[in-house]
Amino acid sequence: MTVPALERRGSGVLLHVTSLPSDWGIGDLGPGALRFVDFLAESSQRIWQVLPLNPTNTANGNSPYDSISAFGSNPLLISPDLLIEEGLLNRDEVGPVPGFPRGRIDYVAVTSFKQRLFCLVQSRFRGTGQREDFERFCADNEDWLDGLSMFVALKEKFEGRPWHEWPADLRDRDSGSLAAARESLADRIEQERIIQYLVEKQWIALRQACNERNVHIFGDLPIYVSPDSVDVWTHPELFKLDEEKRPTAVAGVPPDYFSETGQRWGNPVYRWDVLRETGYSWWMRRLERNLHLFDIVRIDHFRGFEAYWEIPAEEPTAIRGEWIPGPGDDFFQAMLERFPYLPIVAEDLGTITREVRELMARFDLPGMKLLVFAFSDDLAANPYVPHNHVKNCLIYTGTHDNNTVRGWFEKELTAADKGRLFRYLGREVGLETIHEEMIRLAMMSVANTAILPMQDLLGLGEEARMNRPASTEGNWQWQLLPEQLGPDLAQALKEMTETYGRL
Repeated sequence: MTVPALERRGSGVLLHVTSLPSDWGIGDLGPGALRFVDFLAESSQRIWQVLPLNPTNTANGNSPYDSISAFGSNPLLISPDLLIEEGLLNRDEVGPVPGFPRGRIDYVAVTSFKQRLFCLVQSRFRGTGQREDFERFCADNEDWLDGLSMFVALKEKFEGRPWHEWPADLRDRDSGSLAAARESLADRIEQERIIQYLVEKQWIALRQACNERNVHIFGDLPIYVSPDSVDVWTHPELFKLDEEKRPTAVAGVPPDYFSETGQRWGNPVYRWDVLRETGYSWWMRRLERNLHLFDIVRIDHFRGFEAYWEIPAEEPTAIRGEWIPGPGDDFFQAMLERFPYLPIVAEDLGTITREVRELMARFDLPGMKLLVFAFSDDLAANPYVPHNHVKNCLIYTGTHDNNTVRGWFEKELTAADKGRLFRYLGREVGLETIHEEMIRLAMMSVANTAILPMQDLLGLGEEARMNRPASTEGNWQWQLLPEQLGPDLAQALKEMTETYGRL
């Protein structure tokens, strides 16, 4: 059950859509995205890896992993250029573009600016010839779109309060109260539906452009959902909640070398027994949705399918949790019966048990290797060091959760770590070339697929880091500058790709 796009040697680039160059303050699905796809094709890259496309908000630190919807798309990704092209906006009414910072995303400013554009688009959309396509989109996606559009409208009505703090009749989805809200909030509900239609339309066009250039899009699916999400509001029976719809148990990971108190994420845990009785129908729809958007899907925190760390909700830390068996083989067997194959990559970083490895092996799911984890004191046996790689895996220099290679080398490596790295390379290297050396190690690996973060291709330092786990400030803001995506970089990457047989 190997993933076809990952069966032979190839390589790609990790760059989230929000990090693309754009004149509108944040990366979007317009001209900057197409230029990046051209760069991938010119440099012989076959994979573009992105982070989750789900809606983000400033209250949750703009994290794509903490979304109000597991099915909806991020309105901020809509390209104003494309809206202007199809007549849904005109340049004059857009007005002067705010002085957005170069290279960093100001989410508050971008959100305010784009929300004003969406109001203009809504009034014009009603008179366009897209109505039939729009109605078809709404009908095809009604199982999640109805809830999302209502949820967004109600969140605004109640000034952003979590849904379990709404009036009990709306919290508990009383049918009469929902009908009344649907009537009183009809305008905002319609706007959200139009927004979701437009972002999907632009995304599908971009995906087609990728596939025409032999570029596969590699998406990301967090295993858990946010407690303040439409998913928990519309399907409370699938999660461990109390009578007031608050979680009774939450997810996380136990204490380890990195944290004496573990990590308490706060996501509600699933009632896998209930999901099993439904044939995992909610998860089936979720995976189907992701396979509609992506060619390949990474499942974040994959080990939770084998066993997950459950923490009583009243506990302030992750110390007093316990391991609970996950759905395991039964879940993936059900998925295989629904889908002809599963183009899934398992995020298997951190402490992974034999049982998780066996689950991955039974369903032939590739895992991940990170070079920034490779040079610890167990060098010879370290699973991340190149001589221990296997074909059915993906090798990265690092991911969005790690420092850049240059930042790692400069700020995080100990003298002993550097000594092991230099012995492995056979020579000492410096700050200016360490990214090239690590990229070369990744490209020459026996791993079928090598994924290179854009920041490492550019040799950028810690200032370009995408995310610092356990921190809510300053994340998800890095943005590529248009002049950084030049022909010299494309040619150098193409030559390395040819050298190591990844065409």
